[in-house]
Amino acid sequence: MCKRQIRVNWTRRKIINTGLFTLGITAASGIPPAAPQLQKRTYNAFARIVSRQIYETTFPQRNPLYTYDSLVRAVEYFPKFCNEGSDEHCKREAAAFLANIAHETSGLVYLQEVNKENWPKYCDPNNTAYPCVPGRTYHGRGPIQLSWNFNYGAAGKALGLNLLNNPDLVISNGVIAFQTALWFWMTPHLPKPSCHDVMSGRWNPTPEQVSKRWAPGFGMIINIINGYIECNKPTPPQVNSRVEMYQRFTKLLGVSMGNNFYCTRMKAE
Repeated sequence: MCKRQIRVNWTRRKIINTGLFTLGITAASGIPPAAPQLQKRTYNAFARIVSRQIYETTFPQRNPLYTYDSLVRAVEYFPKFCNEGSDEHCKREAAAFLANIAHETSGLVYLQEVNKENWPKYCDPNNTAYPCVPGRTYHGRGPIQLSWNFNYGAAGKALGLNLLNNPDLVISNGVIAFQTALWFWMTPHLPKPSCHDVMSGRWNPTPEQVSKRWAPGFGMIINIINGYIECNKPTPPQVNSRVEMYQRFTKLLGVSMGNNFYCTRMKAE
């Protein structure tokens, strides 16, 4: 059982975002839709690790969509999040998740990708399972910057939402925004494991994965999220930003960083 932590102040610093995950804010309009009616449990391991005080102090300039209550409610639909493995595992998982959403959104300030020229580029026409809808774009939205039609389609199917037709649901409702981030976190992205399995200690690399220099730790999380851009190369500023934030959050939650923070030598797929 992970215990509630004492607040430690963390000052958000300006971070560097380049490439496909450069972000920007767009105000949502209209009446926020209701959150999907998925099965949920009342126990919330994440809320025992990260209190409201920690969250609100850590993200003082957060967008109003990203409330603590929205995050806690979204976690209720993913009861294994921060709730498997040892105390150290679940604290590291919370730290890793917060570090990456902080990086992707500059401290939960931004709702969606800032470079509008890139917006039409996130359509894979070869994906017939989740075809792109004319007039819709599948650029980065939400805390984890959900991108591409196949991710919107799969996330929508899991959450009971038609995100292919209405991708802006991700920036219209805080619970849905965090649910898409948690869906991405909890779901394996083959041939890669899920972020959850990596941080909870459930993933043991196969010999083939070892040959790709994949190893449990925060570096594998970077590879899962944005490996093509950030891994298997000299460490770029984005990776340094993620690792720096992970270091801050692990310190905040009173846990070590573990091993393998970087993905410099990991094959990106």
